[in-house]
Amino acid sequence: MSSNIEKNITYIVGKLYHHVIRSSQDEKPKERNIILYVGKLYGHMIDAIKEYEKKEKEKLRIGLFYDSRQKLDEYTESTLDRIDLKLSCDAGSDEMIQNTLMPYQDEILALTSRAEDQIPLLKTLIPHIPYINGPTEKSLRWAAEKISCRQRLKVFDPNITPPFTLVTDLSKQNVKDIEDAVGYPLMVKPSGLAASRLVSVCFHREELEEVLKKVFKKIETAYKEGHGRGNPEILVERYMEGEMYSIDAYVSPDGKTYFCPPVHIKTGKSIGFDDFFGYQQITPTLLNEANINMAKSVAREAIKALALRSTTAHVELMKTEEGWKIIEVGPRVGGFRHMMYEFSYGINHTMNDVLIRISKKPQIPKKIKGYTVAMKFFAKKEGKLSKLTGIKKAQELKSFKRLYVNKKIGDLCDFAKHGGSSVFNIIMFNKERSDLLADIRRLEQTIEIEVE
Repeated sequence: MSSNIEKNITYIVGKLYHHVIRSSQDEKPKERNIILYVGKLYGHMIDAIKEYEKKEKEKLRIGLFYDSRQKLDEYTESTLDRIDLKLSCDAGSDEMIQNTLMPYQDEILALTSRAEDQIPLLKTLIPHIPYINGPTEKSLRWAAEKISCRQRLKVFDPNITPPFTLVTDLSKQNVKDIEDAVGYPLMVKPSGLAASRLVSVCFHREELEEVLKKVFKKIETAYKEGHGRGNPEILVERYMEGEMYSIDAYVSPDGKTYFCPPVHIKTGKSIGFDDFFGYQQITPTLLNEANINMAKSVAREAIKALALRSTTAHVELMKTEEGWKIIEVGPRVGGFRHMMYEFSYGINHTMNDVLIRISKKPQIPKKIKGYTVAMKFFAKKEGKLSKLTGIKKAQELKSFKRLYVNKKIGDLCDFAKHGGSSVFNIIMFNKERSDLLADIRRLEQTIEIEVE
């Protein structure tokens, strides 16, 4: 009797085993089609992906991962009803991150971040999604922190980076060490801050001591407000004189680099501000092919020095009498570049940032469609905004494309070097360079910004 029961049990268990095996074999493997953005997401990114889907007849899903301890900005909030996946948790806990991402491990196609201040969170997520292409955690740190970047560049090729040193305190000996290692004029740069925050140029000792006091006083606050990456450290480097440019590059998983066209940058310093924000950025440039190739060569060396791969790199350079020098390298898409490259060349910069991470060749049309400029307007003095006129007339210019107003009457207007942001940003495009330059001039004559 017991023998028959055992046979029946064995038979039933066998049937169940074969059923489970058959069911698992019949299950379709999950499709990797989620593009997961980190921290921030903007409407134009969704539009760019949808445009690619329509063109290539591919189905992609868009997701956002954000730290539940941080409040989303208004632009990201406005996109949430347009995306397929919203993930959040306490990003200070590896266990919570693992639990949040685990159900989607086999569906995530690419992990990327548009915003410079989200690079630390991107770095935190990378180990939790191990089977997709991406930059290493260390390469992100080397690129995001100015001191680490300079150290790597110096070892790789000292000719592409200026002399520099690290500031540790306000002692007279430290000031003397700075003078011996770097010399005047020099730049003071907090290592992990973006958008020229707390960046100053110094021409003599008294100025250096005053600037260092201000930076040491403000740097902790800037980091606490979420503007910083890494530890609060201060870099001092030789001031480079020349013309400033930037170039965005797509770096494949095996290190092959595809370059976008260069952008010429005019800083606030060049129009009379004692500040280094990017006042005017324009593409195409007037550089000849030989100079463009030299800029690409130096940018390629910098990317290799930082061991970047499977990412877009935003490289800022200075064209000096001694040759091309690296200002900095960001492991991300450059600011305004998605619009500038789209208007002037028809490049889908947002989608190329994804393609390079999934081992697909980026699409970089060469034909020039026209000239694009991105401009940032700051108040000429610091204080509370009391008057802003000319905005309506600016939108009537033939070259006008986009406007982003960042301040309202009563808001505090600080210089970038003191941690402030622009009053407004504007994007303009024209098929003819001369017509664009004319509209830039009209804009400058129209805008009035006053503070009290």
